Amino acid sequence: MENTKPARASGFPYFSALGAPSGVEEIARRTDVSVKTVMRVMQRSPLVSVDTRNRVLASMRELGWSFPSARAVQRPALVGLVYDNPSAQYVVDVQRSVLAALNETGVGLVVHPCDSGRSDYVEGVRRFALRHGLSGLLLIPRVSEDELLATALREAGCCYVRVASIPLDDPARTVLTRDRKAGAEAARHLLTLGHRHFGVIAGPRRYRSSIERVEGFVQVLFEAGLGPSALEVYQGSYTFESGIAGAEYLLAQRPRPTAIFACNDEMASGCYHVALRRGLAIPEDLSMVGYDDSPIAAQLSPGLTSVHLPVDEVGQLAVRSLLHGLGWRTGGVVAREAAVTPRLTVRDSTRSPAVAEATG
Repeated sequence: MENTKPARASGFPYFSALGAPSGVEEIARRTDVSVKTVMRVMQRSPLVSVDTRNRVLASMRELGWSFPSARAVQRPALVGLVYDNPSAQYVVDVQRSVLAALNETGVGLVVHPCDSGRSDYVEGVRRFALRHGLSGLLLIPRVSEDELLATALREAGCCYVRVASIPLDDPARTVLTRDRKAGAEAARHLLTLGHRHFGVIAGPRRYRSSIERVEGFVQVLFEAGLGPSALEVYQGSYTFESGIAGAEYLLAQRPRPTAIFACNDEMASGCYHVALRRGLAIPEDLSMVGYDDSPIAAQLSPGLTSVHLPVDEVGQLAVRSLLHGLGWRTGGVVAREAAVTPRLTVRDSTRSPAVAEATG
């Protein structure tokens, strides 16, 4: 008599004519997940959380399915860093801090630059994760601020951590950089020195971090009783060239600002270039404050007063939160809300204005 029992191959259950293994619906029902998620577990897709993967595998074992556990279930092998940021120094600093945090874990890092202005970039990030078999993703501004990408990753079951200036997600998936407080500290420093006319070179409008830095700065001026005439804002793009353009615009205003706050150090260095060309001395004629406290801040002459973003701490917190979300206990304490506090590093680029009102 012919044996009619469904055959199994390579430890995988018999596949029905519809393309789904027989019994997948039962696994999905038992584990309260979709059939699609069960299929992803069977295909060892990285876009499934560790908890969900383990529940599905446990249910398979209960039903007697032969399905070998993937090594990634026990310990992640690769994570990805996704970015779209014009500041090369910031990206390098973050990458270095993440690699340092991963150094003792045995986990590798794959970097993915992208253009978040493209209509297909979310799909590109998804393909990147699948192509490299990534266990999770680290997102930095501006992609970290994109809710469309975060939603797509959650729906795909992909573990991620967002570095962001404000709470945008579950605290377990966020590292806060508190950019508003940093902008406020820069303004208080300049007010204390006696400045009353200011220029600000902002970053791109679509960066929430830029908005927070400027709004923190403006809020302090408002609380000090200064009106709109005390401040002029130029829209930059976090590049050296936009720093030059911003400084040219601001220094042509009347009254001329006695202090400029640039929302990153690259734009601040562009201001140095324009000040030199115009015969203005820093800080005698113009005080300068930057942001990030990157290596260039100490290399400029005079040294640039800049908001120090503790990038090393950002990388450590992001990696720790991601590995914790993947179910890998690192031994460190994972705070409910991971956050860093930027601090102003005062150098020689700021001082009291030479005159009460600069006229140029």
